[in-house]
Amino acid sequence: MINKYITATILAVASSSLTCAQVSRPVPRLVVNITIDQLRTDYIEAFMPSYGNNGFRKLFQNGVVYYNAQYTFAPVDRASSIASIATGTSPSHNGITGFRWLDKNSLIAVNCVDDSEYEGIFTKEKSSPKNIATTTITDELKIATDGEGKVYSIAMDRDAAVIGGGHAADGAIWFNKDNKCWCSSTYYFKKAPRWLESYNLLYVNSFTNDNINANITNVALQCIDSNGMGDDNVPDILSLTYDAQVPIEKDVLNKQQLQYKYIQLDKEIDKLTSRIESKLGKHNVLFIVTSTGYCKEKEVDYARYRIPCGTFYMDRTANLLNVYLGAIYGQDKYVENCFYNQIFFNIKQIELKRINLSELLNRAQTFIMQLSGVSNVFTSKNLLLSSGDNGSRLRNWYNPNNCGDIIIEVSPGWKLLNEENFQQYTSKASAMPFPLIFYGTGITAKEITTPITIDRIAPTIAKSIRIRAPNACISAPLN
Repeated sequence: MINKYITATILAVASSSLTCAQVSRPVPRLVVNITIDQLRTDYIEAFMPSYGNNGFRKLFQNGVVYYNAQYTFAPVDRASSIASIATGTSPSHNGITGFRWLDKNSLIAVNCVDDSEYEGIFTKEKSSPKNIATTTITDELKIATDGEGKVYSIAMDRDAAVIGGGHAADGAIWFNKDNKCWCSSTYYFKKAPRWLESYNLLYVNSFTNDNINANITNVALQCIDSNGMGDDNVPDILSLTYDAQVPIEKDVLNKQQLQYKYIQLDKEIDKLTSRIESKLGKHNVLFIVTSTGYCKEKEVDYARYRIPCGTFYMDRTANLLNVYLGAIYGQDKYVENCFYNQIFFNIKQIELKRINLSELLNRAQTFIMQLSGVSNVFTSKNLLLSSGDNGSRLRNWYNPNNCGDIIIEVSPGWKLLNEENFQQYTSKASAMPFPLIFYGTGITAKEITTPITIDRIAPTIAKSIRIRAPNACISAPLN
């Protein structure tokens, strides 16, 4: 009787698997995961008449286009956005809260991919992905294929290259602007691979600020050819980061430069997709294109237009807060440092004096809330215990390992300034429109305006190449 049940179960599973196999999409041999730094939907659409037929136009006409893509956390920058794409989760889990943060041991600002254990190759920068606290989609590919799946990441900047590659990448490659060459880290290579050396020798004098994206395309195509990416049935992943940023000169955005940038991006998308499709076949490649979800804009003189604004001085606030706490608990250095909108307390000293940390945090919160220009104040305790909508995007960003004890949000239009280290930013709550596009293997053209979140990219890639999603990803794949 037991054997009959076992046999029936096996047959049922086999039948189910056969049915699924009949309707499932083909598995791409190569996944090209493209993130374009500061890409905006409104800019793409504004310059659409100037594009060719095989760049942005091809993606929008033949891909699945999600017009309302969003990140689940704030603030967003290049490093944190690429980490979210790669891990399928937010900084609260993956640990990458930004391009830089304040090291709590040294109280020195560090780059998110700094690692003194590994030397640079063609660069003095020492780098590794050690600070990514979870697996990435590229890591999971390596695990699933027992290391056979090839993984490379290429970007102009090292944070984008290293994070995009994950822990197990065969190589992360970025550009050394000082030496005008492409570089890497001994984390990936004992020495530079021959194809990279040859490329540097051949194109050493070709780099200008106007052809950043062209260089990325050329290196990417060379990487594919030299490493045989997509040549067999074991899936490979190539992560690329292009650049849509236009320099702001004297607080003025040059519209002609902006148009030129997007037209050049269109040409590079055309060249990249066409070359890869020609080599491997469209049905064997899956392209994903999205944005980092933020944009550096010119400073606005709100006062000129009689719009509420002001300057919130972070260093002065930290000093005032220390005096206030000293009046309550006795004179001492309670505030250890501040970094952008974050205040770091001297936790060891607070514990030594046996001060209730929760009480101190509440007092500090109440004090700062009374200051002009403050819209909200969050404590580490508030954020770690919160589960509702209030501050949820900030909660998804907050990671206790590299974030402060107090987080200050200034009112829209207000500038936050630290006069001691010249850190500053202007509060802006409005969202930036950007798309998420899937094009290639098994994709049928479709336009979707329903909001979707970027953390769903990783599980969608995982589903397409039939591997497990990253280990901190709980989001469902897109259909």
